[in-house]
Amino acid sequence: MSRDYGKYEPVIGLEVHAQMKTKSKAFCSCSTDFNSPPNTNVCPICIGHPGTLPVLNKSLVDFILKLGIALNCNIERRSIFARKNYFYPDLPKGYQISQYDTPICSDGYLEIKYRRIGIQRIHMEEDAGKSLHDLSDDSSLVDLNRSGIPLIEIVSQPDLRSAEEAYDYLSKLKQMLVYLDICDGNMEEGSLRCDVNVSVRLKGDSEYGTKCEVKNLNSFKNTADALDYEICRQIDILEKGDKVIHQTLTYDAIQKITYPMRSKEEAHDYRYFPEPDLVSVYVDENWISEIKGSMPELPDVRRARFINDYGLPEYDAEVLTAEKSVADFFESVVSRVKNPKSASNWVMGDVMRVLNDKKISIGEFWISSGNLAALINLIEEGKISNNIGRTVYEEMLKVKQKNDERQNPEYIIKEKNLILVSDENELERVVKKVLADNPTEAERYRNGEKKLLGFFIGKVMRETGGKADPKKLNEILSKNLN
Repeated sequence: MSRDYGKYEPVIGLEVHAQMKTKSKAFCSCSTDFNSPPNTNVCPICIGHPGTLPVLNKSLVDFILKLGIALNCNIERRSIFARKNYFYPDLPKGYQISQYDTPICSDGYLEIKYRRIGIQRIHMEEDAGKSLHDLSDDSSLVDLNRSGIPLIEIVSQPDLRSAEEAYDYLSKLKQMLVYLDICDGNMEEGSLRCDVNVSVRLKGDSEYGTKCEVKNLNSFKNTADALDYEICRQIDILEKGDKVIHQTLTYDAIQKITYPMRSKEEAHDYRYFPEPDLVSVYVDENWISEIKGSMPELPDVRRARFINDYGLPEYDAEVLTAEKSVADFFESVVSRVKNPKSASNWVMGDVMRVLNDKKISIGEFWISSGNLAALINLIEEGKISNNIGRTVYEEMLKVKQKNDERQNPEYIIKEKNLILVSDENELERVVKKVLADNPTEAERYRNGEKKLLGFFIGKVMRETGGKADPKKLNEILSKNLN
């Protein structure tokens, strides 16, 4: 639920930079590997030597077309690049190649819980290098590995009305980028960065208030916290009868406040003009059809399919499809079991508990989908009880190699002697012993205290080490008690 700001209404627009998962840079063949030593993934093109000529990476166009289609955008049949001119030490060319008047994608939208958020534009550009200020006491250093890294910028319409909505929008956008396999969404490595534009106005007003921009937010939580602070700051100014001043701000995540950036960092006149060294990008129907044919199943469609095909509750489908890798793992499990809901319960409960405790991704989870499905089937078929199943699962967790035979649930059941006691004579013997040892409780049961059935089941389970066949035990207990 969005926060209530009283008589005021925030107006928020987001600009998100997403790094594309291409193997090479936007306009040269240098690697995009994040972990390379400083200034090793560079060449005369990306560090701006005079006379060098850029060449557009086709994969960058493929990726932005995928996102544009997924976000219901109009695809510009002809788009051009522009030079965005400014001076900074980590920008050796003195300009970035970007798009200005003719972005390749525009006028789309993204649905979130509360409303439809308009997408004003999506365009391609290259990243600048990185200035490092904390590696030396008396100087700043520059790493140009990032220079020329392919980015797309997604600019929303000012349709968001709270910090919570902004958080949900970013989460949904990241989910889309990861599902399309065009961005890893790793904010710690700078793969996703966000600037926010925010103003406040009285509810019911149609005119926008004075906008402030908060730049370089590097997590969804920081974005929400920065917005919350900035909205309240602007409301306080208006309540005092003063006017909000248009300015560019940065966010201090420790103090949880926004404050103005130095004037020279915000006073850019980029002097855009068409990039003379790159030809126009022409997108025809065949290219769009080719991209549409390569599109994966998107999150909303997959969620609906989980509900319709597997009969899952909406909540389960929402949780399981939140991350593509988790949804893929679930599908691998559910394809091997008879009861989809059991597969859902195990993945959402026991598997995700380990992921959260260990702070790992599903790709790092070491129990294979095949072994988990085998365990679920053993429980569903009545070959082991639910309690034994939990014991087997804990044993499986101890074996860290996916293909190790010792992780196979049937191996563990045999090795630990966890096979269900199904022999009726043996169960009859144990039941009669338990009833003989607890005559008072047996009489109370026969006099109407039916809840004592659980008491007797527990006693028998203790006698059999938890291995009594639940179905047969119930039958034999009922016969002897009644």
